[in-house]
Parts: sequence; C-alpha cells; structure tokens
Amino acid sequence: MNAPSGKISHVSDTALWVAYYRHMETQRHDAIFRDPYAKMLSGEKGEAIVNAMASGRKMAWAMIVRTKVFDEVVLDLIAKENVDLVINLAAGLDARPWRLDLPAALRWVDVDFPDMVEYKTSRLANETPRCRYEAVATDLSNHATRASVFAQISAGATRTLVLSEGLLIYLEPADVAALARDLADIPSARWWMIDIASPRLLVWMKRSWAKAGQMTNAEFKFAPAEGTAFFAPHGWTERDFHSAMDSADRLNRTMPGMWFWRFIARFYPKRIREGFKRFSGYALLIRAK
Repeated sequence: MNAPSGKISHVSDTALWVAYYRHMETQRHDAIFRDPYAKMLSGEKGEAIVNAMASGRKMAWAMIVRTKVFDEVVLDLIAKENVDLVINLAAGLDARPWRLDLPAALRWVDVDFPDMVEYKTSRLANETPRCRYEAVATDLSNHATRASVFAQISAGATRTLVLSEGLLIYLEPADVAALARDLADIPSARWWMIDIASPRLLVWMKRSWAKAGQMTNAEFKFAPAEGTAFFAPHGWTERDFHSAMDSADRLNRTMPGMWFWRFIARFYPKRIREGFKRFSGYALLIRAK
C-alpha cells in the first residue's frame, strides 16, 4: 500500500494537517489542551502533510495557540453570556463538542463540505458529544443557499456564537464581506470569532508556501489592510483582539527564534511595535446592529 501524499489537493485537506498539530500538542506532557480524537481524525495523510513541509513541525505553534485561544473564548462566552447555539463554519475536524466541558443543552452545529462531514461523523460515530450536536453538509460558497441554511440552523436560538477558525484566509475579500452580511442577518447571531492575518504576513506565507509547492489548491487570499475594521460596513465590530504573538507568550508556545525578532523590535518606534501585535491574531466580533 502506497504511503499517503503530503500534498494538499483540496482546501479540506488543511483540516487533516491542523488535526495532526492538535495530536502533537496532546502528546506533550505539558499540553495546553488535549484532543484525544486528533490522531484518529488526522489519519496518515495529516502526518504526511506535516512531514512534507520544510518546517512543518516548527510551525505547529501557530495552530496550537489558535486552538487554545478559541477554546478559551468559546468556554468563556458560553459560561458568561448564556450562548445557546454555536455555528461552526468550515468546521473541519474540530472535536470541541466531544472534548470540551460544554452544557448538555447547548446546540452545536458544524457546517462543512459534504465529504468532510461524512468523513468526520463516520470517524466519530462511536463517540458521544458533550452537547446537542448536529452536522450540516453544504458548500458555504454557494450564496444562493447559504442564507436559507443559516436560517434553518438558527431557528429557535436566541444567543448564537459563530466560529470560523481557519476559514477566512482562503476566501476573496468580496466573499468574506458577503458572508459577514449573511451572518449579520441571523437574528440571534451576537458574536463571531475569527482568525485574521495582516497583508505582510500574507505575503510571507504565500512566498513560503510557493517554495514548498503544497498549497496550490488552497491559496491564501484574505488579509485586509484595515484589519477588523473591514467588517464594520458589513455588520460587525471588534470586541476583543488576541494577538497571536502575545497569546503564544502567555501559553509558552512561541515561534522558534522569536527571541531574535523581539530583540530587533526593541529598536523600532512604539507605533511599529504595536503594529507587530496585529501581524496575526484572533478577534471576537460583535454584531453592530
């Protein structure tokens, strides 16, 4: 039997890649979260993707930190704001409904491509989620049906949190704007948790991935120069921003060699240093209307 390819042939393959990073973190004695399903979900291809990358394992910190910060925000909002529905867009192989301590009455709805939904639900068929779990198979890029899907999912909910972890960067700005408007039209939608990159980071990522030749079918596209202000005309404003760099420091998962960049940054004006904190991060948006 041939070994699985390490090439990302479809954007859904990135879910296998990220799941393997969650497995790597789970194996640590000082893990900042534990995902006992990650290895099963990532499969051999997830590991192959990581191994095929020039610095695949060194880049794990970014996905691991992102996972933990999203965990923290999800649990905090559910506890303090009485969230009754979580809509997880492009959910991939996220196992939060199984691994987090969630209220049994909470509804959690994963939305993703049909093939991904089938793969994930089959792998987890013998596992019991902590909450009321549903999976909806749909193509989120289909504007004609997306709004009706959102309406069906959110029916009866009063306080909805939307997650889009690792999704927006693969979309064109016009598509992100349209998605933001559709989400703002959900009556119960109050919060939207996203990750966001800066234009400078996008350029660096494109150059790095071009050399590796792995991401030709999952191109990075969205990194607005105005940051989270991009969402204001489309119904959303920033409530909280968690810098990836600062979060990595707090969680003791900094990028290898970060000490050097921090040393260099000392010689930049404060305005530039503050800009570094927006190089990438995780934002909690609230609906503006």
